[in-house]
Amino acid sequence: MIKNSELLRKFEDDFIRNSGRLTYDHAIKIYTAMWNQGVRFGVLPSKEPLEEIEVDIRVAKILNTCLKKSSKG
Repeated sequence: MIKNSELLRKFEDDFIRNSGRLTYDHAIKIYTAMWNQGVRFGVLPSKEPLEEIEVDIRVAKILNTCLKKSSKG
């Protein structure tokens, strides 16, 4: 059990800041692990895939914008 959430948050922030950018392969591994966890919890895949399509479209637009900005730097 986490007793000091602020300490954990600081550790996570520092770790992420010092780790640099994720490689594509690492990002895919994280995504796959998260997807598998969702499947085990029974929340993925969605029973009605078009139910929240507007949210998916907004998220895709945001991610594509971030990808374009990060590839320029």
